[in-house]
Amino acid sequence: MRTIGVAIAIPEPWASQLQDYRTSLGDATATMIPTHITLVPPTEIHDDLLPDVESHLEAAASRVGPFSVHLRGTGTFRPVSPVVFVAVVQGISGCEQLANAVRQGPLDQKLTFPYHPHVTIAHDLPDASLDKAFGELADFECEWSVEEFHLYVHDDTDGWRPTREFALRAALTG
Repeated sequence: MRTIGVAIAIPEPWASQLQDYRTSLGDATATMIPTHITLVPPTEIHDDLLPDVESHLEAAASRVGPFSVHLRGTGTFRPVSPVVFVAVVQGISGCEQLANAVRQGPLDQKLTFPYHPHVTIAHDLPDASLDKAFGELADFECEWSVEEFHLYVHDDTDGWRPTREFALRAALTG
């Protein structure tokens, strides 16, 4: 068995900026989690299913085209979950379409919470730290074109590491 996830990587310089901020809050796991927008949450699969998962992700990438993402400001899932995040203000539908495409076949699963694309900046920290993150990154903003997503594999020593990139290839219509 191995634990995998599927996500959109946040590009540099913002990825390091947000990861460093998360680390500065005292989140001990931050260095083990690349900055991302989750498409498929941590999922355990049998090793022999990995080729099927990769083929499925390749097919999903062929059905979704590149799209723009604009992150701006902060939000929270409190009191339901102790999470503060940077909000996706443009590209929500693109994230949803991509998440729906990848969460089929071998990655079909029932989610604990409704899908809400976001970038976590504080998780499972004291309320004061969550409040600090909510306030200090309220003015954060960045934009880029999402042209690929990644398969991540979790390793107890190295944390989450991208193992394969899948380019979005659907033709743009309009």
